[in-house]
Amino acid sequence: MAMNSGAELPGPGTGTGPATGPGSGGADGSADDERLACGRLLSEVWEAWEDGAGAPDRDPHLRACPHCSAAVRQLDLLGVAVREAGGGREPEWDTGALTERVMDVVRLELRPGRPLPLGEREEDLWVREAMAAKALRAVAETVPGVRAGSCLIRPAESGGSPSRGPVRVRLEVVVPLAPRLRDLAEEVRRRVHGA
Repeated sequence: MAMNSGAELPGPGTGTGPATGPGSGGADGSADDERLACGRLLSEVWEAWEDGAGAPDRDPHLRACPHCSAAVRQLDLLGVAVREAGGGREPEWDTGALTERVMDVVRLELRPGRPLPLGEREEDLWVREAMAAKALRAVAETVPGVRAGSCLIRPAESGGSPSRGPVRVRLEVVVPLAPRLRDLAEEVRRRVHGA
């Protein structure tokens, strides 16, 4: 990038400096702003140019003043340098990684799991493991202060197939530290068993 002579651009060594004088040290942070030789604040000139006030009919001073014109040129050069550093194009968002993470969560939530027997042995009722686990976690959380986590449901027999018969539930919960922790755990077990 070519360097410009400091005489045409506002900044250190050009006879301009921090804002001084009446109205220069306001609560709006203008005390740190640079005042051009014409008396205008650099930040105000840049904002006016970006807002479209550079049109001759809106603010003729911006076009006529050599100090304001130099400040606008400096802003344009800065914009060009930034665009060149970025390859001259807007950065593209990598939506692939985000989409994949979202879909992983959706698949995990929608994973129905295996069918589990529901009801008595002679009934032909089944429920998916994910739905049963969700229902059991909700029941456990009806106990005040309890937050349910992982819930695994397996057939009680060691075969592991979804045959008719009882199931074994392993439910992890977080409970407040209380003197009657055993009673709290028993209440969670009672409610889950009743579900």
